[in-house]
Amino acid sequence: MIRIGILGNIGSGKSYVAKKFGYPVFDADYEVSKLYKKDKKIFKKLKKKLPKQISSFPIDKKEITNAILSNKFNLKKIITIVHLEIRKALKLFIIKNKNKKIVILDIPLLLENKINNKNDILVFVDSKKAEVEKRLKKRLNFNQKLINKFKKIQFSSSYKKKKSNFIIKNNFRKKSLNKGIKKILDKIL
Repeated sequence: MIRIGILGNIGSGKSYVAKKFGYPVFDADYEVSKLYKKDKKIFKKLKKKLPKQISSFPIDKKEITNAILSNKFNLKKIITIVHLEIRKALKLFIIKNKNKKIVILDIPLLLENKINNKNDILVFVDSKKAEVEKRLKKRLNFNQKLINKFKKIQFSSSYKKKKSNFIIKNNFRKKSLNKGIKKILDKIL
């Protein structure tokens, strides 16, 4: 099985690109939202670490946002608790898809949290900063302060590009993106 890890900055279109490959996608953002909505254990762990911010189950994303913005150490606490469960979910995903030729890993902080394997093929999604900013501002839950907090814990674009096997330009046009994905698949299959 070939594991393709998708890298890129916030708002670069990683999830969109991941889906365009046409193979099973492990979507960590979706898995996290499932944890917040359905996992009482996660709620209890977060409530214990962040009693002033986390109070209701299912966990309201606003509570998570407020926790992150209220104290610079809270993001690390949340990641520590949540990523343990994400690793478990990833393991199950890999087992479930063991007969697939390729799986796609759409995991923010893939490198930062050392979730990738050394044999993973890494694809960096390169998007123009102005286009990314425009797209981010359209998001319902857009919060510049929160985005800045996440940017601080991410590796730089240049580092992620260096670590990547491929760089795909995402100009948010389907045709050119499909061409770039086809080139990558042709080289690895």
